[in-house]
Amino acid sequence: MAPNTRPAAPTGRPLSPGVTRRTLLKASALLAAPVAQASPAEPGAQASSPVSVAQAPPALIAYVGTFSSPLKDVLPTQVDLPPGNGRGIHIFRVDRASGALTAAGTFDLGTSPSCLALNAAGTRLYSANETDRVGDRREGTVSTFAIDRTTGQLTLLNTVRSGGAGPTYVSLHPSGKYLFVANYFGGSVAVLPIGADGTLGAATDVKEDEGPIGPRRATNAPPGSFAISGHDRTHAHMIQADPSGRFVLHIDLGLDRIYVWKFDEARGILIPGEPPWVSLPPGDGPRHFAFHPNGRWCYSIQEEGSTIVLFDYDGTAGRLVARQTISSLPPGYAGSNFTSGILVSADGRFVYAGNRLHDSIAIFSVGTNGELTFVADEWTRGDYPRSFAFDPSGRFLYCCNQRADHVTVFRVDIETGRLSFTGHYAPVGNPSHVVFLELARPA
Repeated sequence: MAPNTRPAAPTGRPLSPGVTRRTLLKASALLAAPVAQASPAEPGAQASSPVSVAQAPPALIAYVGTFSSPLKDVLPTQVDLPPGNGRGIHIFRVDRASGALTAAGTFDLGTSPSCLALNAAGTRLYSANETDRVGDRREGTVSTFAIDRTTGQLTLLNTVRSGGAGPTYVSLHPSGKYLFVANYFGGSVAVLPIGADGTLGAATDVKEDEGPIGPRRATNAPPGSFAISGHDRTHAHMIQADPSGRFVLHIDLGLDRIYVWKFDEARGILIPGEPPWVSLPPGDGPRHFAFHPNGRWCYSIQEEGSTIVLFDYDGTAGRLVARQTISSLPPGYAGSNFTSGILVSADGRFVYAGNRLHDSIAIFSVGTNGELTFVADEWTRGDYPRSFAFDPSGRFLYCCNQRADHVTVFRVDIETGRLSFTGHYAPVGNPSHVVFLELARPA
């Protein structure tokens, strides 16, 4: 079978390819194992001369956020209904040579820590607890964890309300003084102050999205698409500061808008930009965005339209101007698809886009003017790729296949941008998000 060929759909529901009950049992046994400082290279790798502890790179850890309880009281249009197979935040040791993940523990949390963010110092981890329900408004919550810099293990510091229901995204302001939260079911975004000890305070600002809801049929949907997910009410899906930290952008899928806010860092307040938002084609449903390393181009991915839009970004005024629209799917595709994440390679040469139902990561080259050209797509070896991330070296890409209950590992060709499957699977129930941390060497 060719390496990128998908097998025919089975009649039953066996374990995911390459994952047997025996390997699952072995992984469970390793959950309590301490984090090691090194692991063997993949078979076939050329042996190298011994490296002293002082010369060896520090251990690399991956944290995987999961859905650890079912989504409840959801709207009829909600297509993403994970059963809650995760245990909370799963911790893995990363083999730098092969990309393989080895289980190194979990922080059990039954509130679906589906999105994670690390501070720049690598001392704090933040989680959006998507299925938590607190107070009369049934708000979600956000938690802070202290990280043991030599083992990677976590200690819960505090948990606060997220400013709305269903927090689905968290990100840090470049100053490290604030955490931003997008509340999908609440249709709101919030600013949470971070104390000197890394703990979170009550929100300094909460903004609730308002406006006309887009149509249920996406303007740019593929032929035959029934991809309808969020055009029933407001749905804040992502929030992140621009590279300077002077402006903050957030997406509302139901309104087909990207909001731009001026950020008052002294008070932790969001002030409407001029203009306060840009509109995407009706019904296309913007989900996530990513800045190019040059800070002048911003790429938005649309969940229901299965498109990527290139915006020119004026970082002085905080303005977005659309310039190119391209499908996230290969030419000729027909039927339903929901996009997920979007990443730009560190060198700015390639853009990667996730497709759920097509179950692929599409690869685009970036032209000298920022415009995209389709290169290829790679099957994720799983079902419903919710998100994916590069390791710190950029040589491996890790994909969270939410419905397949595993993370798959791909090697990145830095010259062509293409992905090749390493053969490595890591069993994780309903994985949602992965982040990486290099540990400190023991004293």
